[in-house]
Amino acid sequence: MEVNKEKILGEKRRNLLLQWLRESSSPLTGSKLAERTNVSRQVIVQDISLLKARNYPILATAQGYMLIPGETENMKRKKIVCFHEDDPAVTAKELNLIVDHGATVIDVSIEHPLYGDITASLMLSSRRDVKQFIDRLSSSNAGLLSALTDGTHLHTIEAASDEVLDEVVQILDQEGFLLK
Repeated sequence: MEVNKEKILGEKRRNLLLQWLRESSSPLTGSKLAERTNVSRQVIVQDISLLKARNYPILATAQGYMLIPGETENMKRKKIVCFHEDDPAVTAKELNLIVDHGATVIDVSIEHPLYGDITASLMLSSRRDVKQFIDRLSSSNAGLLSALTDGTHLHTIEAASDEVLDEVVQILDQEGFLLK
């Protein structure tokens, strides 16, 4: 009987997680979800994994979990190849140029000589998002992915129009961030 009760409680919790993710306009951290459901963060990580296995489009970002909205057919995406030194201030400048011109930084990826493509979700769309990312970078003592490739990295950027994407590419080129 106890196993059935735990199973039912787990399903209710996962349904709550989905509801909160649907209602939220920003990512929700595992810690916040754990606090709201009165379970450990590890239970939330397991719940999210179970939901992903059921094909719920949940994205784990550095800011927390978010439900990927339905097809964004009106949004345009572009991959850009960037290069800069391994310096948080320079990284902040690059990312702020992108978000200041109306684009979202979806991810960062590198082409590693041993592991192949490595991609990390970023989902940065404002200066506040960029600041939080840079703060986490500084406080975690973690390195940027681009440090593994001597500064070369790719970003997927998204905006409402090709014109905005072209403007972002132009300003990044002017500022010396694009790899030629």
